[in-house]
Amino acid sequence: MAVTDFDQLVKRALKRIPAEFREVMQRENIAVVVLDWPDPQLVEEVLGDKTELLYGLFTGIPLPDRQSQDMELPNVIHLFRGPLEQDFPAPAELEREVAITLFHEIGHFMGMDEKALEKRGYG
Repeated sequence: MAVTDFDQLVKRALKRIPAEFREVMQRENIAVVVLDWPDPQLVEEVLGDKTELLYGLFTGIPLPDRQSQDMELPNVIHLFRGPLEQDFPAPAELEREVAITLFHEIGHFMGMDEKALEKRGYG
């Protein structure tokens, strides 16, 4: 899929996530950055195995962990186009998984752990 087509898919997926999460993203100025592939060392650090596929990653300080005196780092959701396209070649499936990945990473920003995300169907 062309990069511009993937970017349009991300925009559509952002519209599919629940309004409360879109509002948090806007209020907290969370950036969404699309990269081709994650660095293998990052994958190993996050997943424990650099051969696994990582679809997305939140970097920043989750809301519950923020303190007024903290220097706030930019909050960024990284989407990795290559792994997503590899595992979800059908456009409809890809768009659905991008929305799931976005919700998952926003959930981490809001302080949800994997168990809470799984309960909502975004694990």
